[in-house]
Amino acid sequence: VPVERLERVTRERFQRDIYPRRKPVVLTGLELGTCTTKWTVDYLSQAEGSKEVKIHVSAVPQMDFLSKNFVYRTLPFDVFVRRAAEVKHKEYFLTEDEKYYLRSVGEDVRKDIADIRKQFPILAEDVDIPEYFEKEQFFSSVFRISSAGLQLWTHYDVMDNFLIQVTGKKRVVLYSPRDAPYLYLSGTKSEVLDVDNPDLEKYPLFVKAKRYQCVLEAGDVLFIPALWFHNVISEEFGVALNVFWKHLPAESYDKTDTYGNKDPMAASRAIQILDRALKTLEELPEEYRDFYARRMVLRIQEKAYRNDYG
Repeated sequence: VPVERLERVTRERFQRDIYPRRKPVVLTGLELGTCTTKWTVDYLSQAEGSKEVKIHVSAVPQMDFLSKNFVYRTLPFDVFVRRAAEVKHKEYFLTEDEKYYLRSVGEDVRKDIADIRKQFPILAEDVDIPEYFEKEQFFSSVFRISSAGLQLWTHYDVMDNFLIQVTGKKRVVLYSPRDAPYLYLSGTKSEVLDVDNPDLEKYPLFVKAKRYQCVLEAGDVLFIPALWFHNVISEEFGVALNVFWKHLPAESYDKTDTYGNKDPMAASRAIQILDRALKTLEELPEEYRDFYARRMVLRIQEKAYRNDYG
């Protein structure tokens, strides 16, 4: 299913018509500042100079967070940008066609969120972030650069966000939160890496997940509602900026969450309670355990599932 594309959407229209629907949408023609024309490889590398950045380096295009098939390395920013923009490398860590990926982080990853104004202040001046949410809801702004061909694992975030494609081209595949049962989850991430050619012997239910897709050109902004799964393929070397904001009350979120992907506090507590309930069921013989587990599933469905399957 193609993701809907809408041109020149005002903040008012976004909040009134689009936001309440909780579906992804591509916003085009927004004013993003001078970054869309200015951010060439030359400009980027001289603007922020040689400050060190920590990057992911992968010998294969499909990066897998579960098997950790990549290494972390540190490079001066200007060297990193030039390398990420090349296809074949004279200097490399793993192979001459390795892929690079930068996801900016705070000064202390455990305590500080990513904020382009702090980590890349010079570049931040070139960007006008579409503020379609209240100032106090702002959570983080994550600067991202990826090599052509790089594919990021399918995952969900617990906050709403805008993926602003500044330069280059990305293909994004999305799945609704309702399709979680078919995505073979491990925490917030799906085990199905290759969404275009999935291994259906290993992941037979994956065919049931309804696939949404869009291509982001330079200047496009994708609204990704919280809990929507997304898989991002960089078709070209490109620079992007993610802006996350809190659409639940601030106290709902885990205070130690700097990435925007830890489950809300109430959800974590509920899962712990469920784990205790399942542990308690183990005191029963198998046929009783099976019977009461099915009854529990029915109660969860009755009490907690939405019934407007659209």
